[in-house]
Amino acid sequence: MSGNLIMTNVRPMGADATSITITKGRITGYGEAVRDDADTLDGDGAILIPGLVEAHTHLDKTLLGMPWYHNDVGPRLIDKIENERAQKRLLGIDPARQSERQALLSSSLGSTHIRSHVDVDTDLGLAGIEGVLETREKLRDIVDIEIVAFPQSGMLVRPGTVALMDQAMKLGAQVVGGLDPSAIDRDPKGHLDVVFELAERYGRPVDIHLHETGELGAFSMELIVERTKALGMQGHVTVSHAFCLGMPDQDYVAALIDALAEARVHILTTAPAFKSVPPVKRLMDAGVVVGAGSDGVRDTWGPYGNADMLERAVFVGLRNNFRRDDEVAMALETCTHGGARMMECEGYGLEPGCSADLVLLDGETLAEAVVARRPRKAVIKSGRIVAQDGKSIMTAP
Repeated sequence: MSGNLIMTNVRPMGADATSITITKGRITGYGEAVRDDADTLDGDGAILIPGLVEAHTHLDKTLLGMPWYHNDVGPRLIDKIENERAQKRLLGIDPARQSERQALLSSSLGSTHIRSHVDVDTDLGLAGIEGVLETREKLRDIVDIEIVAFPQSGMLVRPGTVALMDQAMKLGAQVVGGLDPSAIDRDPKGHLDVVFELAERYGRPVDIHLHETGELGAFSMELIVERTKALGMQGHVTVSHAFCLGMPDQDYVAALIDALAEARVHILTTAPAFKSVPPVKRLMDAGVVVGAGSDGVRDTWGPYGNADMLERAVFVGLRNNFRRDDEVAMALETCTHGGARMMECEGYGLEPGCSADLVLLDGETLAEAVVARRPRKAVIKSGRIVAQDGKSIMTAP
């Protein structure tokens, strides 16, 4: 396909039916158009939305397509971290093969952009980074993959990890990751020194996993906000999970939200069932960018996950008690524009001039399409159809 495409009878965000013209991979207009050099696609009344954004996952860890993993891991975070590090060798998890499997599944379900946190540790070195880099290049015409160098096992507590993080950035990682500065590394200042120094050295954004709850998590978040402002990194820092924003002390939460808004620090939620979660509407009302992600998809941490960002929008809605149609649209916003702003995706949206990264949804209304989660009628990347009726144009390994 040329990247020139005319789609007829589509309903942008559930509005009245129209046609859309795509030229050289970009939206060039709405309304009737005829081009001899364009492919055509009858939308059959489907709802047109911008590509879904998987803004937090771990492509290198999935067990998709592998034998069932019997999970008997202990309940603590560190139990899961240590078990996973051992199981990667025992199970023979190939980061290139596994990341391609999940990325193609994600694309077939409508994701046109993925941010993947990829493990960097002293046991397996940069194998994960190298594997996902291979997938990123192989699928460059199917889905955009952004790689976060992620010190899953800790950084300061495992000597040699800092040097590996530096190498990961040199290899092509695009984001500097961090993890629980207080609870895992037990040195919040030292941890943030390394993360932000790497970000400053390579001119890259930051995305820090913050599982820490209550006042401990709030303390770490305050330090992240301080660093963001001191280094002029407003708009380039994300705090993932941010469970502390769901703590009972609402006055403290309100102060944290104000601080996040002022520093333009983004929040990423996976809307898990087992933890307190960030209050999405309060954050968005304050002007904080909120994205969403699947986190792990069928890995050694847990058997759940299917890489479907429409389902993730439902989870965001359920955890935030979103019931109205406009609230369901807000949940979808975290899986589209919110994630795109967090990832700084250039030219994202449905306006003329935007990249033609699009999804056709089967549904009576936008809210109904989200909650029904039927197979995607079509997924378009840069004006080219990359999946139809839930099936990718590429076969997974």
